[in-house]
Amino acid sequence: MEQLFRKHIRDVNDFPKPGIVFKDITPLLHNHQAFSAAIESFVGRYKDQKIDIVAGIESRGFLFGAPIAHQLGASFVPVRKKGKLPYKTVGISYDLEYGSATIEMHTDAISRGQRVLVVDDLLATGGTAGAACELIRKQGGLVIECAFVVELAFLGGREKMKDTPIFSLVNYA
Repeated sequence: MEQLFRKHIRDVNDFPKPGIVFKDITPLLHNHQAFSAAIESFVGRYKDQKIDIVAGIESRGFLFGAPIAHQLGASFVPVRKKGKLPYKTVGISYDLEYGSATIEMHTDAISRGQRVLVVDDLLATGGTAGAACELIRKQGGLVIECAFVVELAFLGGREKMKDTPIFSLVNYA
């Protein structure tokens, strides 16, 4: 199955800046068979884990998280950049390779003890996903696992998130 996904992930050189090779998932989204297989792979992994909430990280995490939540019979919670949510929020700031950022969720998004699956398209250095997990835990949620379409293992994100189980469909070592 990994070969199907790899076939639909394209490299874009020098994006968003020179020297970076961006892993573009839009061809996977464009191909019904590959996109469906990705969703079904995640759903198959989590269908028996009693997931209450799927938290999708802005923005490509929404594309995978919402259909996964739907098929699992779980709620979907968006984790967004600061200032993008309309209701009362709780946030967390974290460091990136090139600065800092803040992500937020609604204060009523997660109740104590709810089982949460965190979903995003890509795990690189682990900063954003790690911050999302910390934010969920601060709200009383139990992070069951973080799921990614692509993992750039050579950037060490998995090691940075050592307290959180990680699953990825495609791993670039």
